[in-house]
This record gives sequence, C-alpha cells and structure tokens, in this order.
Amino acid sequence: MFRKLATLDEAQEIISQHLPCKPLGTEDTKLLKAPNRVLAEDITAKLNIPPFDRSTVDGYAVKAEDTFGAEESKPVKLRVCGMADAGELPKTVVGSGTVVRIVTGAPIPDGADAVVMLEDTELKGDELLIYDSLVEGTNIMKAGSDIRKGETVLKKGTVLGSGEIGVLAAIGLSKVKVHAIPRVAVLSTGAEVAKPGGKLRPGKVYDTNAYSLSAAVVESGGEPIYLGVFPDRASEIQKALRRALASADLVITSGGVSVGPKDLLPEVLDSLGKPGVVLCGIAIKPGKPATMALIGEKMVFSLPGHPTSALLVFHLLVHPVIQKMAGRKLGAPLKVKAFAAARMFPAKGRRTFIMVRLRQDTLKRLLAEPVPTGLSGAITTLARADGFIEIAENQQFLDEGEEVTVRLLKSRAS
Repeated sequence: MFRKLATLDEAQEIISQHLPCKPLGTEDTKLLKAPNRVLAEDITAKLNIPPFDRSTVDGYAVKAEDTFGAEESKPVKLRVCGMADAGELPKTVVGSGTVVRIVTGAPIPDGADAVVMLEDTELKGDELLIYDSLVEGTNIMKAGSDIRKGETVLKKGTVLGSGEIGVLAAIGLSKVKVHAIPRVAVLSTGAEVAKPGGKLRPGKVYDTNAYSLSAAVVESGGEPIYLGVFPDRASEIQKALRRALASADLVITSGGVSVGPKDLLPEVLDSLGKPGVVLCGIAIKPGKPATMALIGEKMVFSLPGHPTSALLVFHLLVHPVIQKMAGRKLGAPLKVKAFAAARMFPAKGRRTFIMVRLRQDTLKRLLAEPVPTGLSGAITTLARADGFIEIAENQQFLDEGEEVTVRLLKSRAS
C-alpha cells in the first residue's frame, strides 16, 4: 500500500482520463426554484423592456418646448387636462399648452416628450405653474432602453442569482432550462464515528467529515445525499457503497484508506466493479492516503479520516469535478498575496499544504499565519483557517517574511 505515490498533477490527470467531466443533462425549472442553478441555454428577450415609454418620476407629462424659459422667478403656466396612471394606456393626448398628471411607471401620453417633477410645479385650480425648463426626454425611460427585443440578456453557464432571476422575470419567463444538479452520496466509516445529535459514548467522536464535506458539495454546486456512518466491516461498507452508487452521480467516503488493519476501502472498492481503484495514495501532505476508484462510469473519492486532510483533498480534486458536472465554469481559485508570518517547512518529497489564517500587521501588510494544529486531525483547523499555502516537493522551506500566495477556502469579509 502506498509504495508508489502519484503526484498531485498525476492524480488530476487520472481523474480527467477516467471521468470525462461534463454536465449531466438539463431540465426545466420554475423561476422561483432557479436561484443558484446554472443556465443551460442563452436567454434572448422576446420583447422590449420597458415595453413602452414610461415616466421615471411623479409629475406632469408635457411638451418640452412649452416649458422653455421657465424658472423660479418666472414660471410657465399650462393647463391640466387629464391623468395617466400606471398599468393603463393614457386616454388624453398632450397638446400645446396642456399637461397630463402622471405617476412613476405610467406610460407617456401621446404628444408629450418630457415629464416635469412634481416638486418643480405648483397647482392652482386646473392651472399648473412650472418652475423648471425641460428638454426632450427629461424623466422619460424609452421603450427598449433597458433590454431590446432580440438581445441576449443572459449567457449559457451563468449561475442565477437574485439579479439574474429579476431579469428573467422582467422578460416574462416563468421557467428556465438549467443544468441538472449532480447528486453526491456522502458517507463515513469507522467504529469510532457517531452521528451528531445523540449522546456521545466513551471512545466515540462525532461525524465531522460527512457534514463538512456535504456543505462543501453544496458550495460546489451539488446536492449531498448523506447516507450515514458505517462500521469497519467489509460487507457493510460494500452494501453502503452499492446503495450510494445506485442513488448518486458521485460518491465521497471518508476514513478507512490508510494502512491500518481496518482500512478496508481500497479492497472493497475493487470488489464493486471494473476498473476499480485507479489511484491509491498521493504525494501530498496532508491527504496522502486519498484513494479514487471508478465503478462503471461513476467515481468514488475515498478521502482520509482526518477532517483537515479530507477537506483539503476535496478542494484540490473533488470540487472541480462537481463544478463541471453541474455545468459551472471553472474560475480561477480565489487567491491573495501575503507574507509568511513564520518559517514553514514541507514534508520531505511531498507537496505540502499548510493551513493559514490571515491577519494584518502594524504596517497593514497581510500576514499568513500557520494554524497551530500539530496534527492533521485537529478539527478547529477547519473553522480557523482562511486558506492554505502550497510548498513544492523540492523546496526546503518558506522563510518568515517571504511573499506567498494563499488559496482561500472561502471569501473574506472586507
């Protein structure tokens, strides 16, 4: 076991060779169910937005030339001859010397080419005093000025947020074609692992991995299916994995991949189908025991039991796979430049990833400070780390004060 470790680059190449990551398919979904989904087609507007010239203020629709010369000390006097309400076509035409009362959002009456704000007027009977000189188009939003009929308003691959949903609703769509969400089965192994919520018995620890990994699946664009915790017995793990493969597009396990007598995952995976285990061990720290298998056309990622190791390997290898399956564009990882707050040493012969938290020094420089864990199993690392630093296999150390690149695990508050 682990006699020949794959490099991280080799592991990524193995994934691309055995699992051509592509979107799973498409489906129509109602607009209210579409937030955070990925568009599967370009969206073209079938109408102008707004569909008519509309007022952007409460006031009076006028002919701009009728207001020429108006000012605070010398108002122009015009006659009010009607009302334009939102949601209705105006029934009155604005002629020379007349105005129509109008509310925000109402269609502009025929004959009018500007709207004077209510604050710049004074009404005396049916006579309106206007204290501002206007030009054509003042306070009018023209038809199609926001979106033109035939315009591509959203591109395929766009992740739908509140703004995009608003655009889709504005052009009259009630449903939209999106990429299917990959279903990811998540399960944990180990006699010592217990499901959160119950009383913790002596010798047990709560199942950290399944919950943190399930959250990471959601962040990647997938839907986690939590299958529970299974003891270190080959028959039960095999049964659980068969169920996982039948119900999901991808499977993630944690624990059972090291060199102990109860680390049964590689053997069990090989018993489930061909080609079986395609990778067993990666030359990285933490995360060396990570194992991958291909059962038919479905990939199983078996991650280490240590929480920090499991989450790191997820970010390095599993996250991009789920994103591709979900039809999401693979953007560059979020990174920031910082300075090493202490000297850091890699593991000999392995690419090393050191979890760090970020802080500013007295000079307002961003410092990357190693999260003191001592062991890869320290659970607080998950919450305390802002990201990680990568040290190459052939590098002896990073010196204190050296500029480093920190890959962020999450967006930092400004």
